Amino acid sequence: MCEAALYVSGRPLDLKTLGSIIGARSEERIRSVAVAVSERYKAGESPVQVLELPDGRWVMQLRAEFARFVKKLSNRPLLTPGPLRTLSFIALRQPVNQSYVVRVRGKLAYGHVKVLKDMDLVAYEVLGRTKRLRTTGTFADYFNLSHDVDVMKKELKQVLALQERAEAAGKPGGKEIEGEKLE
Repeated sequence: MCEAALYVSGRPLDLKTLGSIIGARSEERIRSVAVAVSERYKAGESPVQVLELPDGRWVMQLRAEFARFVKKLSNRPLLTPGPLRTLSFIALRQPVNQSYVVRVRGKLAYGHVKVLKDMDLVAYEVLGRTKRLRTTGTFADYFNLSHDVDVMKKELKQVLALQERAEAAGKPGGKEIEGEKLE
């Protein structure tokens, strides 16, 4: 049941949610079931993996090394390059005023922010004539990042550093997270 829940949800699940699905209350019991599922996938050398995230949630995902082979089969990308760059700018500098995002990213950023808000990837609070932007839990879940903003920023900086090294070495592409190419 744990495996089915992770597969169907398509997002990380916490121990409480997994426990309600498998009918267990003890965190130790729930974790042992999740670990057993994870080990089964490791032993079978499956292209799918079950991982415990740093915040204690569990996720089922495609192993990164298989993403390039099946990428063409996935639906269109979540975001086009413009909104994706605006999203990464917001994520690295959050909380950040929308006026600053527009000053740096250009007037198209207004539309990008609207798209990102509609997709529940960013949220904002109104401060006078501007909005203070931040990423949401949906953003963290989609990109398998921590919900803790400081940890998330470190994770993003590591991904960007890997991409820069790959580009400097002349390798095309860059880093992929969950099938999304970061550019």
